[in-house]
Amino acid sequence: MGLLEEAMGLSIYTAYNTNVDAITFLNGEIVQALIEEFGAETVRKRMDDYPREINEPLDFVARLVHALKTGKPMAVPLVNEELHTWFDSHFKYDVERMGGQAGIIANLLANLDFRRVIVYTPHLARKQAEMFVDKPNLFYPVIEDGRLAFKHPREAYREGDPIKVNRIFEFRAGTTFRLGDETIRVPFSGRFIVSARFESIRIYTEPELKRFLPEIGLQVDGAILSGYQGIKLRYSDGKDANHYLREAKKDILLLKREKDVRVHLEFASIQNRELRKKVIYNLFPLVDSVGMDEAEIAHVLNALGYSKLAERIFTYNRIEDTVLGGKILVDEMNLEVLQIHTIYYIMYITHSDNPLSEEELRSSLELATTLAAARASLGDIKSPEDIKVGTRVPYNEYGEFVKLRFEEAKRRLRTREYKVVIIPTRLVRNPVSTVGLGDTISAGAFTSYLAMLRKKGEL
Repeated sequence: MGLLEEAMGLSIYTAYNTNVDAITFLNGEIVQALIEEFGAETVRKRMDDYPREINEPLDFVARLVHALKTGKPMAVPLVNEELHTWFDSHFKYDVERMGGQAGIIANLLANLDFRRVIVYTPHLARKQAEMFVDKPNLFYPVIEDGRLAFKHPREAYREGDPIKVNRIFEFRAGTTFRLGDETIRVPFSGRFIVSARFESIRIYTEPELKRFLPEIGLQVDGAILSGYQGIKLRYSDGKDANHYLREAKKDILLLKREKDVRVHLEFASIQNRELRKKVIYNLFPLVDSVGMDEAEIAHVLNALGYSKLAERIFTYNRIEDTVLGGKILVDEMNLEVLQIHTIYYIMYITHSDNPLSEEELRSSLELATTLAAARASLGDIKSPEDIKVGTRVPYNEYGEFVKLRFEEAKRRLRTREYKVVIIPTRLVRNPVSTVGLGDTISAGAFTSYLAMLRKKGEL
């Protein structure tokens, strides 16, 4: 609890993406029925085509079966708004709750009793607002009589705002079904996310609030920004990704204008290579910290021109390649810290002049995996006391192997100019839910990192 208590003294701003997560817990029968609706051969053929977005139901079934076969969490954008009806007719949602990185992180930090959590999302419909926890330390910025004011999100909703629904299909290791003459057994628990990508949902700060971002920056110790994966290359009103990324850059610079607020960018899967490249080159150089998983670092390296290294990470998943890729990213984007989370380990890569020692960085990661283990065990974190549940979760069975491979990687690579630390994850065998675990790790890591910087007078 020591490090968490220090982090609880912080004030954090988080933006932009919130949505409603409609969750279905999959079983073999549900998957089998979907395959039979379209035919195994048709599904297999579409799997070979590997659709990058969901335009019709068959695209969904093909990508879902692919995710189940590999046991890897995946997110695929739904671009056809008319498919809402098909999904609602085929699935019963077991849970509806807060989704989107900014929303999940805001609720997490508010429940952990952080001093002040300011959350901003450009769209705040009533149903969305009601998904924020009812805590007195949670605020939404509003403009009243030309001045910046703060209300609880539930008191700040706007009638007529659009709402984004992401459908999440949770799957369990061991689930079995047949694809024609092939029997598929799901190797790992995870989730398949159908993320709504519609024109009505945009990632931006409203112009009247934008000029108050320096004032918000003065009131917080750090900012966690996310949701850029929701930007589209082009919109029917003539605006494009370049427009929204220019505005996103202004937001970061405005937050930092009055004081050097540490900014963390939580990176999420962007299917389109062109958009991925734009987000990386425009935003990474302006932020201090970035969080991502191992698939995302491979995507980023590919966009930066390191296609062979990216391919190695995708194919072999070796720690050595991930460390090498992380070093490249920290150098090329001039990041203060890069945090990579995978199912079996979490890693920090910083330059050797980072004010925190390797031991301190390790303790930050330790807090992060313990929080994630608590969330996986309980389904949600309701209070700081819940972290105790996470401390009882053992490290995954590959923990010693991870440490061994990491020591080998350090011997083979030049790491003198860097601090690279790694810890095995605490892995819950049968998680209540896997949604938001990456966000929990990143929020826990970044805020504990800030808490230690503040203690050293570096914040």
